[in-house]
Amino acid sequence: MAWFQKQERAPRALVDSRKAPSRMEGLWSKCEACDEIVYRQDLEQSLNVCPRCGHHQAFAARARILSVVDPDSFEEHDGTLGPLDSLGFVDSKKYRDRIRSLRRSLDGLDAFVSGMARLDGHPVAVGAFEFEFMGGSMGSVVGEKVTRLFERAVEHEASAIVFSASGGARMQEGILSLMQMAKTSAAIARFRKTGRPYVSVLCNPTTGGVAASFSWLGDVLVAEPKALIGFAGPRVIEQTIRQKLPEGFQRAEFLLEHGMIDAIVPRREMREKLAQILGLLAP
Repeated sequence: MAWFQKQERAPRALVDSRKAPSRMEGLWSKCEACDEIVYRQDLEQSLNVCPRCGHHQAFAARARILSVVDPDSFEEHDGTLGPLDSLGFVDSKKYRDRIRSLRRSLDGLDAFVSGMARLDGHPVAVGAFEFEFMGGSMGSVVGEKVTRLFERAVEHEASAIVFSASGGARMQEGILSLMQMAKTSAAIARFRKTGRPYVSVLCNPTTGGVAASFSWLGDVLVAEPKALIGFAGPRVIEQTIRQKLPEGFQRAEFLLEHGMIDAIVPRREMREKLAQILGLLAP
């Protein structure tokens, strides 16, 4: 008997019906933690937090920023900066083709959105990662935009807030990506001379080169519940040290218990907590 079998092509009517979009498509969302089916509009109103189990789902960068800053105060900067394929990188797909595809499907040219705003009246340079854009990876443009965020904070005598959600350095840009770790850290060192606070908000996940540079350099480190935070992943660490890691290792709750972060703040309480921090620390 043959180990393969040629199948008859489906009738055209059947093929067309399979491709036809449902009237309900896009109206509902499934929680990845508890499998609850949630009306998408209700989910958006709860800032992408599952109303049943409280799981914090991915949150678009602009929506995240607008959820904490004062109404109509956010002014985006550097929105026209986009990455180039300087190395002509190819894996399963050309890097430039990946970029082109993501630009068509997402509202932005790269994985970081930043600008100036006010939070409870305080001037802030604020930025957030777009995880949907190549896992929020940091390439040369992301590093440049983060650097400019801190430079604007110095220029405008403002505090700085960065929401991180990233898999780390962008491998398609090689050493150009890794250079951004030093570049952004140097920008923070210059910003610190102003005496104004930098609040780093660690979202799920914050890993790799982003965690190893500006994300961990905040004056105050705040995390969302159950966020994965660390440099290498748990499996890599276990394979390296050949030991089983503790339960919940690298999750926000574990890090808070061991003094690595300052607070865990649910998303719906984030604006109030950030306003309180700025009220205490901002000149």
